[in-house]
Amino acid sequence: MSRTFDSAQAQTSLFDALVEARQTYGAKKPILEDQERNPLTYTDLIRAAFALGRKIAAFTRPGERVGVMLPASSAAVVTFFALHAFGRTPTMLNFTAGIRNLKAACELAGVRRVLTSHRFVEQGKLHDLVDAIETLTKVTYLEDVRETVGLADKLYAAAAATFPSRFRTPTTPQDPGVILFTSGSFGAPRGVVLTQANLIANVQQIAAHIDLDPAWVMFNPLPTFHCFGLTGGVLLPILTGMKAFEYPSPLHTKQIPPLIRDTGASILLATDTFVNQYARTADPGDLSGLKFIVCGAEKVREETHNLIAERFGPIPVLEGYGATEAAPVIAVNKPVDNRRGTVGGLLPGMETRLEPVDGIKGGGKLYVRGPNVMAGYLAADGGLEPPVDGWHDTGDVVAISDDSWVKILGRVKRFAKVGGEMVSLTAAEDLASAVWPEGRHAVVALPDPKKGERLVLVTDRRDAETGPLVAHAQSIGAPEIGVPKKIIRVMEIPVLGTGKTDYVALQRIVDAEIRRAA
Repeated sequence: MSRTFDSAQAQTSLFDALVEARQTYGAKKPILEDQERNPLTYTDLIRAAFALGRKIAAFTRPGERVGVMLPASSAAVVTFFALHAFGRTPTMLNFTAGIRNLKAACELAGVRRVLTSHRFVEQGKLHDLVDAIETLTKVTYLEDVRETVGLADKLYAAAAATFPSRFRTPTTPQDPGVILFTSGSFGAPRGVVLTQANLIANVQQIAAHIDLDPAWVMFNPLPTFHCFGLTGGVLLPILTGMKAFEYPSPLHTKQIPPLIRDTGASILLATDTFVNQYARTADPGDLSGLKFIVCGAEKVREETHNLIAERFGPIPVLEGYGATEAAPVIAVNKPVDNRRGTVGGLLPGMETRLEPVDGIKGGGKLYVRGPNVMAGYLAADGGLEPPVDGWHDTGDVVAISDDSWVKILGRVKRFAKVGGEMVSLTAAEDLASAVWPEGRHAVVALPDPKKGERLVLVTDRRDAETGPLVAHAQSIGAPEIGVPKKIIRVMEIPVLGTGKTDYVALQRIVDAEIRRAA
């Protein structure tokens, strides 16, 4: 369905947007499902949100930031909208971030109540996490809340679902829509406050950029504590009439491909690493029903594009680009215009500014502004640090074509000065990926007394040597100064729960190896 983007249309609350979607696409349309295979219609979702939300409202305050620690599931989506129905702010907690980061997130956001599930804690073996956050918060289990839902609550929910505008707590588009935490790829996560208008605007920007069909099914195995999983995997399908199928973990590489076929999925959201793994374990028909695949969080390798095409036919793998601070999508390729090596065209409504970076030619540091850019970061005093004049500094160095297609050159933090020349660590990783496409590789820079800095390749290829890297660099005309001369071989490259390389953990591995070798 072709749409145009008008930022004024984003000026509504999230719960009202859900109600409007029901009016547009039909109260009885199945809109949400998970591995339990119990599909919910729009009315089911709204009724469940009122039933659960009324119970949560009894032990929370209006406007309270309520922690949500759940996997991608129908329960997580119902909980999200339940909080909105009663004017609470969902604060999505990253249960893969470790005890220290999780406690820091709760403290920063002032979370005093965390909603989770007995079953999830048991299956995920998260008892230590729960014990740790219970020193700061009250942990409430959804199964226990559900047991208290009686006939009066069900009658209330039925009436509220029939007349939602009379029962829901009024909120404004500028009120918080969600609090999320950045991935922490390069340091401590930061709390990001996205307004309801930010989230709705990003949904509408994506829908104006790519034609979406309400008959499609979106398969989302990404966590809802990650903005890509929340906006792309939950809000985008539900608010545009597509069924959202939520799956609790992207790591289940053998279970997911047959489920993609069984659910009739049209779109798969994932990262390059997971798509590559799904393609290798899938049977021939498992992925062939997909219209396209959308990847974020990391670069899509040529090998992944080719693997999908060879095994499942011409299914476009669309690389996109975003940031939690932009709700998150900034640019994405299109099924009808998929340019490998880029992260696609800028979404409508996005303004950009490039600032020169000393020593880097052909691009600049990207600043973005638009209706999807956050209200601000959470400050230590509980207030907000808004982006200056609405401009968010992405920290990424990019080149933008005349027709607004974006190519990532690297992060500002991911350039090293070797012998006086600026060298992209991302480009060095690309060299390794070209030589050993089936491996996973990461490059860090270390101080060097003679050259300023030197590059170290960390790889899971046990046979990796510098010779093939140098030969490939020479064959494509890449400067040899950008070839890592030191290689550290590991069993596994550390990754975050979102699939991104964990450069903090990686640096610790390199430092320990260098100390051992000294």
